[in-house]
Amino acid sequence: MSSDPADSPDHLGHRERLRTRFAETSGEGLADYEFLELLLFRAIPRRDVKPIAKRLIRRFGSFAEVLAAPPHLLTEIDGVGESVALDLKVVEAAGRRLARGSVAKRPVLSSWSAVLEYCRTAMAFADREEFRLLFLDKRNALIADEVQQRGTVDHTPVYPREVVKRALELAATAVILVHNHPSGDPTPSSADISMTRQIIDVAKPLGIAVHDHIIVGREGHASMKGLRLI
Repeated sequence: MSSDPADSPDHLGHRERLRTRFAETSGEGLADYEFLELLLFRAIPRRDVKPIAKRLIRRFGSFAEVLAAPPHLLTEIDGVGESVALDLKVVEAAGRRLARGSVAKRPVLSSWSAVLEYCRTAMAFADREEFRLLFLDKRNALIADEVQQRGTVDHTPVYPREVVKRALELAATAVILVHNHPSGDPTPSSADISMTRQIIDVAKPLGIAVHDHIIVGREGHASMKGLRLI
């Protein structure tokens, strides 16, 4: 008979109780570390994963931030190997794809809450700045969603003519600019505002509208149009 604590009735019972709670509530009311436990059950079948889940939350702050963390930082946590880190990144990618599906082939301006949720899912918890472009057709449906640039923790180089060039290649008639602030605060900087206005100045004569520039962060989002900055 095995003396491995992982085989103890208490350990196995905890897993079943947590699975039952999830099945009955679809996850409502579960703490972030409990969601992580559910993910880790399959990746680590013969260990008590609660301590690992709690270490991950303690290190990164939340469920979303754990999923967004780079693999090399995830594997610094005791109990998280490369295969576990990969499993977590697969879940993150699945979340992005699910969120993107809610905005694809739909008029973006009439499903604005879905657009904001997608942008937050895709970028809010990234550890570097990313500049993303949502290209729209004449019906304001999404043609393409592309990350144009990746930068540092507080700067991403953006070239207005490259933005417009890509819009012309895709026959887009409008764009939505999106970038993240890894600091967490989505408040637009003076550089953000200046860059946005430069893009508008280059795009407008070519018949390309800039509907908005959204900045996302852990603390929420900011819309330059909503703030009347453009």
